[in-house]
Amino acid sequence: MELQQGRYDVEPKRQHPFIRSLKKHWELYLLVLPPVLYLLIFKYIPMVGVQIAFKDFSVVKGIWGSPWVGLKHFEAFFESPNFWLLIKNTIGISFYSLLAGFPIPILLALALNEIRTGYFKKTVQMVTYAPHFISTVVMVSIIILMLSPHVGVVDKLFTFLGFPMTNFMGIPEYFKSIYVWSGVWQGMGYSSIIYIAALAGVDPSLYEAAKMDGASRLRKIWHIDLPTLVPVTVIMLILSLGSIMGVGFEKIYLMQNPLNTSASEVISTYVYKVGLIGANFSFSSAVGLFNSVINLILLVIVNGISRKVSQNSLW
Repeated sequence: MELQQGRYDVEPKRQHPFIRSLKKHWELYLLVLPPVLYLLIFKYIPMVGVQIAFKDFSVVKGIWGSPWVGLKHFEAFFESPNFWLLIKNTIGISFYSLLAGFPIPILLALALNEIRTGYFKKTVQMVTYAPHFISTVVMVSIIILMLSPHVGVVDKLFTFLGFPMTNFMGIPEYFKSIYVWSGVWQGMGYSSIIYIAALAGVDPSLYEAAKMDGASRLRKIWHIDLPTLVPVTVIMLILSLGSIMGVGFEKIYLMQNPLNTSASEVISTYVYKVGLIGANFSFSSAVGLFNSVINLILLVIVNGISRKVSQNSLW
């Protein structure tokens, strides 16, 4: 006989919402675990070493035993005769690359979207995508061989047309154009993939309605394709402007020579030469930290402006 009196109903202990979500969607959490660990191990934990930018780092004393010097290395960089040259070259190459390389993948995606012949479209895609898979070392070797005096294809062509022999890689004024346009050629096909994917999501009924209204191809592109690309374009532009100070190291360093250093020396190559070759780790860390902080500030500013103007932003 059960006792009805004095019996208490004990409510089961309520679990935290995160625990319930973890049990329910454990496959998704397991899938996201490797990239999170990668970020923690290779991105966040090494940030502890940033403090050597504020110390006179000694290999013998280590990071924790080296004495603090405050902003000494930052002041030395700001007062350096190379400061304005590095800033000018870094920003100049970045903006040149942005102005030349940002719209071309969009135009290529719009052009490929208008091609109706499958074989021709696939051929164009293969030809434009292929350069992306050429390694940086091979790419720079091709550039140097093509532009070398006496033996280069470009120099031979110019000589045939009656122009004097020119060492293109040795003229500082030509360096930025060579760097930027070779990068545009190498990356435009691969960069257009994200825009082609966005255009693939356009409702076909919109094109049919535009055709019924007698719209030309240019009208379809202007009123259907371009508005579809606006959110993606804004996000890509924010990311590009947010890394305006982060000019790639490998290609520029491989293209450098004593004749074009005045136009090719950027912050990333300077940090490598001063930090690793010159063993001035604290000074190079201060320069790299300054570069990263400027990129972060630009990213936040551009994202805020984009959120107010276009309602599209990263956060």
